[in-house]
Amino acid sequence: MARMKPLVLIPARMASTRLPGKPLADIAGKPMIVRVAERAVAAGIGPVVVCTDDADIAAAVRAAGIETAMTADTHLSGSDRIFEALTKLDPRGDVPVIVNVQGDLPALDPSAIRTAVKQLDDPSIDIGTIAAQIKREAEKTNPNVVKVVGTPVGPRRLRALYFTRATAPYGDGPIFHHIGLYAYRRAALEKFVALPQSTLEKREKLEQLRALEAGMTIGVGIVGGVPLGVDTQEDLDRARQMFVSKKG
Repeated sequence: MARMKPLVLIPARMASTRLPGKPLADIAGKPMIVRVAERAVAAGIGPVVVCTDDADIAAAVRAAGIETAMTADTHLSGSDRIFEALTKLDPRGDVPVIVNVQGDLPALDPSAIRTAVKQLDDPSIDIGTIAAQIKREAEKTNPNVVKVVGTPVGPRRLRALYFTRATAPYGDGPIFHHIGLYAYRRAALEKFVALPQSTLEKREKLEQLRALEAGMTIGVGIVGGVPLGVDTQEDLDRARQMFVSKKG
């Protein structure tokens, strides 16, 4: 029997404090969450489902012809939300790989999603993710820019040793900006969501450290650049200009 394709899940909620109603913000005629879902579909790796607790988000996504899964409104993280959706969409456990794509990356390059999944070609890797080399000096010291410290394991590939908001590693050489997109083996996602918050996760406020502290392996593919994440009105204005320029 042919092995099932990966399942791409996009968690979305309306509870943004810096940009209220963010998932439904219009970007060149389409809600942002629809723009993100279209990028995920363009990656061509498997079915795409938006996971949400909001009826308006679900309606907008369905109107665009994209599947949705309704989830509880009590989830504290996107990984918890996608896991609930997974148990509803695939109760028999057939899907081998689950991809978590953030719902605020409307300009995400579809190839970046494929790169995250590609990390799982290595059987020793539990979770795949992506990063880009930091070019601007100011980003190296910006705590809002999460850095991944990793050891090279192949061309444009790292095995993650740590994630931090500090400037790391010290000394000459590249520093990498982590991009929060993850491809999980099913067993890895099941293990991850069952774990309690870890010491370093709470200290750095970085969920992925929970996996490392539990001994899980994270493979990192290096991509060409960091996609625009929409967190503020200024970010939204930039995204709108990008799509208008591309007539997208």
